[in-house]
Amino acid sequence: MSKHMRLIVSLLFIVIILLAVAITRFYSDTSKSASGGSAQTDIERRVATDLSGNQIFEDSNGLYGVVDDSDRVIVPAEWADLSFAGEGRCIAAKRISGSLMKGAVDYEGNIVVPFIYRNIELCESGSTKVYIAQSLSDESVVVYDEKFSPLFRKVWESCNISDTSLKLVSDAGNYTYNTDNTGFVFSRAVISGEALGCSFELNVNNKTLLENLDPAMLEYMVSAVSHYLEFAYTGDGNYISDIRTGGRPVLTKLFPDEPRIISKKLCGIKEISLAIAAPDDDKTPHYSIAVSADTELVYKKEIPEESDSMRENYMAIVEFSGSSENDLTVVSGSFVLSEPDYPKPTAPAEPEYFVQDDDNGYQGDIYNNNYAEDYILQ
Repeated sequence: MSKHMRLIVSLLFIVIILLAVAITRFYSDTSKSASGGSAQTDIERRVATDLSGNQIFEDSNGLYGVVDDSDRVIVPAEWADLSFAGEGRCIAAKRISGSLMKGAVDYEGNIVVPFIYRNIELCESGSTKVYIAQSLSDESVVVYDEKFSPLFRKVWESCNISDTSLKLVSDAGNYTYNTDNTGFVFSRAVISGEALGCSFELNVNNKTLLENLDPAMLEYMVSAVSHYLEFAYTGDGNYISDIRTGGRPVLTKLFPDEPRIISKKLCGIKEISLAIAAPDDDKTPHYSIAVSADTELVYKKEIPEESDSMRENYMAIVEFSGSSENDLTVVSGSFVLSEPDYPKPTAPAEPEYFVQDDDNGYQGDIYNNNYAEDYILQ
């Protein structure tokens, strides 16, 4: 055998050995994966069993995992606490930076709920089950459905659940859902707003409205109304820079073309209400919010050339279009009146006259009351 041939054979031999090692390692890793990384399951005690026969177990290190009905590890024992949550998922806990954090994992080891919560609790309202997760950092709340999908896609300040209702509180409002055989039904909303130091509340309990709206949409509407009022009274366009209008110049100031007005002041919100508005040709839902604004105006008087003030309630209408928070836009915003109803000028007082009567019953000349005092003194 030539030297060249021996080199080729040696290289082939090395390649065969490397392939054999790789194949052996592949099957070894596969076997370990199937058995949870251990040839023998370390089970100190069995804690709970689900409907499929899977069992939560505790190992000798005091950590928890899950085995199937053949004692094959499907969730490795690496959790400080573990409980079944249905749908092939478990609520799990582990220590992160010294704090016990809770989340959820599935039987494939995927994290389905992040480990950011101090507690995750299964709650029921009627026949509807939800998981209420409370954050460790600020005690805020996220509500998950049975499959651990966020039910409202929103973080809440607090949550109160009973047999018949679910009440949620955010920094902008309070929301009540009643429970029936279909789940939660949006039944009432109270949203807080503020414009130029004047606070107000929008109360919504109309069933037809709430069937098509959610808390995020309502909060956007109230925020947009607040910013519109701030713009309408000050003329500062920065207030409406974040309002989605689709690029249309649809927002007008309060009495923009009235030269007699010196200043405008919003003193309070007397009334605010939400209604369904007529849709456009595209059939997109439309809504309108009507606001009765208590307003003080300082204006120039016609005669003489001086200023005066008046205080009246003026109605503003803000219209919205959209079917979700992401596509909700402001269609228009304006006040119903184009100019204020100024007080009519006061006419000069008519002079009053009287007849002077002496002690003998004599009625003398008629005198202007402006000179009566002078006449008497004489």
